[in-house]
Amino acid sequence: MYDDASYYTFVPSAAPQEEKQATPKHKRRQSLLKQPNEDTQANDRSLESIGESATETRSDDGGPPKATLSRRAQSYTDFHHAARNILAKDSGLEKKKGPKGHEAIANDLEFAEWYDSLEKDLLDASHEEYTDYQTQLDLTSEHLNSLLSDTSSTLDHLSSLSGSFKAVEAQTTTFQKQCEGLIQEQKRLTQLADGINHNLKYYGFLEPVTRRLNAPGASNFVRSDEFSSMLARLDECLEYMAAHPKHREASTYRSRYRLLMTRGLTLIRVNFVAGLREISSDVTRRIADRQLNETTMSALLYAKFRVGASKLKKVAQEIRKRAVRAPGAEPGAESEYQSLMNELYTSYSATRGKLVIPLIRKKIGDIAVAPSTSKELVPFARNSISYIREMCSEENELWREWFEGTDGLYDFLESVCEPLYDHLRPRIIHENEVLKLCELCTLLQTRYMHDQEEDEPMDVNELDFSLLIQPALEDAQTRLVFRTQAILRDEIERYKPKPDVLDYPANNRKVSLSGTKGQRPAMSGRKGSMAEPTTPMPKTPMIVEESDSPNGQWGFDTQAALQGWYPTLRKAIWLLSRIYRLVNSTVFDDLAHQIVHQTTLSLAHASTLISRSASPADGHLFLVKHLLFLKQQIVAFDIEYVTPDISFDFSGLSNTFHELRERGGFFDPRNLWRGLSGGSLGSLVPKVVENMLDAKVELDGRLRRVIGEFTGAFAERILDPISADKAAKKNFDPIEAVEQVKAVAETEVRVLRKKLEEYIDDGRTRETLVGAVQDLVVQGYETFFEHQMQEKGTDGSGRRGKSKRGKGREDEVWDVDMFEEWAGDVFEVRRLLDREDGSEGGSAVGSF
Repeated sequence: MYDDASYYTFVPSAAPQEEKQATPKHKRRQSLLKQPNEDTQANDRSLESIGESATETRSDDGGPPKATLSRRAQSYTDFHHAARNILAKDSGLEKKKGPKGHEAIANDLEFAEWYDSLEKDLLDASHEEYTDYQTQLDLTSEHLNSLLSDTSSTLDHLSSLSGSFKAVEAQTTTFQKQCEGLIQEQKRLTQLADGINHNLKYYGFLEPVTRRLNAPGASNFVRSDEFSSMLARLDECLEYMAAHPKHREASTYRSRYRLLMTRGLTLIRVNFVAGLREISSDVTRRIADRQLNETTMSALLYAKFRVGASKLKKVAQEIRKRAVRAPGAEPGAESEYQSLMNELYTSYSATRGKLVIPLIRKKIGDIAVAPSTSKELVPFARNSISYIREMCSEENELWREWFEGTDGLYDFLESVCEPLYDHLRPRIIHENEVLKLCELCTLLQTRYMHDQEEDEPMDVNELDFSLLIQPALEDAQTRLVFRTQAILRDEIERYKPKPDVLDYPANNRKVSLSGTKGQRPAMSGRKGSMAEPTTPMPKTPMIVEESDSPNGQWGFDTQAALQGWYPTLRKAIWLLSRIYRLVNSTVFDDLAHQIVHQTTLSLAHASTLISRSASPADGHLFLVKHLLFLKQQIVAFDIEYVTPDISFDFSGLSNTFHELRERGGFFDPRNLWRGLSGGSLGSLVPKVVENMLDAKVELDGRLRRVIGEFTGAFAERILDPISADKAAKKNFDPIEAVEQVKAVAETEVRVLRKKLEEYIDDGRTRETLVGAVQDLVVQGYETFFEHQMQEKGTDGSGRRGKSKRGKGREDEVWDVDMFEEWAGDVFEVRRLLDREDGSEGGSAVGSF
């Protein structure tokens, strides 16, 4: 706004540049002692400076002189001396000028006037510098005032500009907000318009798709991609209508879209069936025109159907994608379009069945009349099932080329297997041989059934042939169970033994003479009497056959092991070994319990007959021997516990009412109350009856009971001289009775061991039985001794009268310890069992 040069040029410089450079630097003033005549010198310097200043002022052309502050005169006297010095200089100058200078002073008055004028001039001369400086300051002040006014005006102008800028900013902000509001409104309207267009497209699609599907040639573009896109759009429209049920006419549009979807899927079904019928008619015509061999027939039946399978599979997939059960539907309910998919499955199955099933039926018929398979069940089943499996595998591969998944596949394959069932089922029903039925079950289970215990899952596309062969296996198992029950009823439950079968112990001697026990040493309780049995029992289920040869698959002489078995036991083990793992585990457990139960009853009946014909000991040992065999065998079959068959017995109720009626107290409340409480009149409450115990429990109970009867009979005979009845007689002599017991014991022990050697091969089992008899004898003697001591008035401790070890007083009854020591020497059980402490106890009577 203002030029800087003008400002600096407006104020004149106080001294020339040369003077500034020549100006000496400031020096320290000298002290007053070193300043002689300082006042005079100062006045002289002041006057000289005033004169120089006046000269410079006159000679300077530009601006006011530089303000220089001179030293103030100390007093008027000083000023007077200065004036005189100046006047002296002026007089000298006037003298030099000559007479033309000033006029001469004539008197004192003129001098006074001159002096006044001179003093005034001197005063003015001395104040001229200050005046000039004041003038300079005034100019500078005016200049600064003008700058301040210009600055104030500039600030006012800038303030007005700032106000204008703020107003513009406020207007711009307001405009920006208005623009943003307009943009938001534009977006809202755009979204609203897009939403309206999005919603309207689901409604606007109805008319074009209706015209397209109802057009005369609608089925011609079923296999095109455009048709699939149209169905996808229909799905979207149906989903939209279902998701927005509150929209206007949403239900109407939804029903119309569903009709159009049904129409489109129906066109697919029509096109699929037409294409399938065309292929089938072409194949049928070619088969009828010429005679084809099996290779050409197979190529024609499968190659022709594979040509157009991919296109028809693609259109059929459109129905399958929509044949899905809706979420929340009831179990077992079908989807809306599942019926259309089932029609495709049915049409394909019927078409393929007309072509394939006659050929399969003819082939199965040829196998059935072949010489090698016409009469034998297992060879026929093996050949026919192998052929059917091959055909099912080929049909499975062809099915995968027409459809996705296995829905309807196994229904079709079951119809393919019907010719096999028509031939195999009658043969199974008429088969009476259990061996052939077992062989058939083994064949089906090992070769065609899928093992459920395998960790590796089946491939999705792999055929599970076990589902197709399961009916045949069930037929064979049903027939096997029926024949097993028939054999159980006829040959075990209703078995009537012949006299030679019950000829014991002669049958044992026959076995011994035949060589089964020929190498076994005589058992007399001495060293070597604990030899291993010559006919060891197998540890695994044993299959008993009439054709079993010695040293067969079990590693021992089967005929020798089974030669002494009772026929019902032999048949029971044969049945269990045959049906083991061939039938369902639950069915096997039930059958096994029935077989064991009936076998136990049959053995008990035979034991009773042997007891009558021979002796009770023979009957008991016969039963013990065979129960041990049976127990040892059923352990290997893993028979699970079966809940007993529980029923209610109402016979007591009818008997009670009959008795009340006979007595005439039918309407007496006391009799009814007595009947409810189980009084003498019987019971009005039905009884709970368990028809069958668990087979293992029943077998163990029967075995314990017969062993108890056997050992109890021997102990009773040994203790008969000191029995309670004989001891109660007046003339009873205890010492003589004890002697009789000792004699009888020595005899009975020999008889006992002889009987055990005739029936039981296992030495440890025999010694266990002998030990049981010894324990019973000792217990019976202890009872007798306590009774004797009570009669004599002692405490029964058995310590009185005891002598040295192994000897007793002859005039007294042996105490318990003495008798027990003697019994140990007679029975010789402890010594023989001690020899076996370090060996394995292979006996089946571990419960002894």
